[in-house]
Amino acid sequence: MIRVGLIGLGKMGISHQAILHAHPQVDLVAVCDASQYILDILHKYTGVTTYTDFRKMIDESRLDAVVVATPSRFHGEMVRYALDHDLHVFCEKPFCLDLQEGQSLIELAAAKNLVNQVGYHFRYVEAYREAHRLLQAGVLGTLHHVRAEAYGPVVLRAAGSTWRSSKSEGGGCLYDYASHALDLISLLVGTPVAVSGVILNKIFSRDVEDEVYASLHFANGVHGQLAANWSDESHRKMSTKVTVWGVNGRLAIDRQECQLYLRAAVTGAVDLPQGWTVRYTTDLIEPVWYYLRGEEYSKQIDAFVRCIGGHKEMITSTFASALETDRVIHAMLSGADIGRVSVGDATTQSNEVPQTRGLFGMRKKDRR
Repeated sequence: MIRVGLIGLGKMGISHQAILHAHPQVDLVAVCDASQYILDILHKYTGVTTYTDFRKMIDESRLDAVVVATPSRFHGEMVRYALDHDLHVFCEKPFCLDLQEGQSLIELAAAKNLVNQVGYHFRYVEAYREAHRLLQAGVLGTLHHVRAEAYGPVVLRAAGSTWRSSKSEGGGCLYDYASHALDLISLLVGTPVAVSGVILNKIFSRDVEDEVYASLHFANGVHGQLAANWSDESHRKMSTKVTVWGVNGRLAIDRQECQLYLRAAVTGAVDLPQGWTVRYTTDLIEPVWYYLRGEEYSKQIDAFVRCIGGHKEMITSTFASALETDRVIHAMLSGADIGRVSVGDATTQSNEVPQTRGLFGMRKKDRR
């Protein structure tokens, strides 16, 4: 059994707690949060050992791995402490607000040969995995355009702020919604080398953007567009879609299906006819041992666990791949002020975040 500790018991943390607790190869031995009430309830009904200080949890619990599900500004400090104690780490997205710190964490994990993963769960949605397979097989021929969209009903009125709508804590539509779309672009097409035409627009929020639009530029001449809006109540919940155009057709993917149109049939690594081919997620998925919010959430945790057990091919979203998405985000933050920006030039943090010290120290509203 793999002994795991969990830091953060907000929305994502509670989800991870349920999945980890049900995993047949995991012993969830300790959890950490700032809310004593939440900890008391969890201990009462599960018996898990609880902490309000993540350092003390790591020091005392004889862990093999840690899951970090806290607000973004805490990630760097917590991930480093876990790595320094030779623990495998699963960290919620976005990975790290400071790019230089993120790079040093990548190097530390590699030097210690520790499993590292970031929670971009859409990589485990079967429709996107099928799209990745088809694109790797070259079914569209030379690519020329990609468009990624993410919409949902998160901020629908002016109201009191949480960490998600605080610029200093790494919130906003760009970090919370657009990051998923950018990560899927990196998976399917590659990481953009520059961004331009960046629009970060406030609708209801005071401190952060509620919608994001940008043009993306790739080294191979492909162009792209990004659109994200977390103030769109026409969607019941978060909805993502990626569309890729090539000389031989078009591929459109969302959580429900992978929709392919080919101008000419292809043979070889895959055999596909001319015209339309639609592959539904429900036909592609394999059952998971525990279902919560979607198979992808269980699959990403299972990939982390199995990778610790030696199956390293299971993880596609590593610290390194997540940092590439962080670099694009930083370039977009810069590009909103000065025009076109090279992703490679995004080496500093645009939203300066104070270094955290001492205890866990999150307020109740800070929990993820």
